[in-house]
Amino acid sequence: MNRLLPLLAPLALLAMLPGCGLRPLYGSGGAGPVASALSSVEVGPIGGQRGWLVRNALNDRLHRQSESAARYRLEVELDDDITGFGVRQDNSITRERRILRARYRLLDAATGSVLLDQSAAADAGIDVAGSEYATAAAEQTALERLSETLADQIVARLATYAGRSAGR
Repeated sequence: MNRLLPLLAPLALLAMLPGCGLRPLYGSGGAGPVASALSSVEVGPIGGQRGWLVRNALNDRLHRQSESAARYRLEVELDDDITGFGVRQDNSITRERRILRARYRLLDAATGSVLLDQSAAADAGIDVAGSEYATAAAEQTALERLSETLADQIVARLATYAGRSAGR
């Protein structure tokens, strides 16, 4: 009996899992309600290079393929801030923190009503090198990573909203 207990315990836990109300967000795959809702989101233009990076990252994750009329429109406003905080005795900065924030609104394309109004943020630390080129390259790389992270956060929240709306 003692030998069967380690085998039966995981099976018993597995049998209780459906009772907890946990459902996979993408349970129906690409044809499910969440995936179809995400693919019907049109991302509005976002100004500047960082806007271009975030918009492309969002479009990559939303898998918008057809040019059919979108059911939703996503409007994004970005705020980018670089702050130096590592200071030497000669007042030169040795470390920077780049924070990219987004306020985004999901709108119903037909009515224009706001369905979701939230914000997301991501930050990265940057070592300031002796070369200005190296520092500029590090800042650019940080911006590219932050754009990807921000897009991941936004799409995850949109998917959660779509999953909850589909369950109604």
